[in-house]
Amino acid sequence: MKKTLKALISALLIVCLLLPLAACGNSSGEATLKIAIPNDTTNEARALLLLQDKGYIKLKDGVGITATVLDIAENPKNIQFSEVEAAQLPNLLPDVDYAVINSNYAISAGLNPTKDALALEGSSSAYANILAVKEGNEENPLVKALIAALSSKKVADYITEKYAGSVVSVVDNPGDGFDASVDYDALSGKTISVAASPAPHAEILAVAKDILAEKNITLDIQEFSDYVPNNVVEDGTVLANYFQHKPYLDDFNAENNTHIVSVAAIHVEPLGLYGGKQTSLDALKGE
Repeated sequence: MKKTLKALISALLIVCLLLPLAACGNSSGEATLKIAIPNDTTNEARALLLLQDKGYIKLKDGVGITATVLDIAENPKNIQFSEVEAAQLPNLLPDVDYAVINSNYAISAGLNPTKDALALEGSSSAYANILAVKEGNEENPLVKALIAALSSKKVADYITEKYAGSVVSVVDNPGDGFDASVDYDALSGKTISVAASPAPHAEILAVAKDILAEKNITLDIQEFSDYVPNNVVEDGTVLANYFQHKPYLDDFNAENNTHIVSVAAIHVEPLGLYGGKQTSLDALKGE
């Protein structure tokens, strides 16, 4: 009975998510293309900017990284947009024509952004994924040790080899993994707790974990599949998190009155347009 109820609830959730929250175009009854996009402010804007960059829509002048579907000025393909929680987007691919998906969720779903995405945004540092802590912890020696490990050449090389362009390091002049200003002897035996999404963040942190272990520091990587990691940093459950870019963090702080700050930019994950019912861009190109 419980399994049946759970399945029914899941089915209803999918139906609700697929209901278009905004449809821009004509109402002539012609068949429309359905594209699912992230529903959080910054990633929705990124998705729309990607579609504009590819020539599929045109946004109002000046909207930039604050764009929403209400800012679409021209929609020649009569695309119907469904705004969906970002983590759910890969699950909806069978039910929509296309979906714009963050690389971390694409990778977790078994997709390869460089091979499976039909279009990718440029590697803009504005959307670099960051290590974040609660305000006041920026100079904590444990935080500085973690920054040094994540900013190492070992981590940068791992990102290049592991992800082949679907995740790109943004660290300038990667170091040896250690900060000369940190007293590592005083940190020996201590634990750094960090919240992260499973891929690629937790995978990258596993490399940093090995570096910290050389100084007898334990990195406790706690995986989250949603955006709760900001809450656990704010309440002090964990020291840091690694899962988001700064525009998202800025919006989160403004909306939730939290006090979380970026301490290091580590990598960027180009947003991708993936095929669902459509397996090519022909439908968008009119071919």
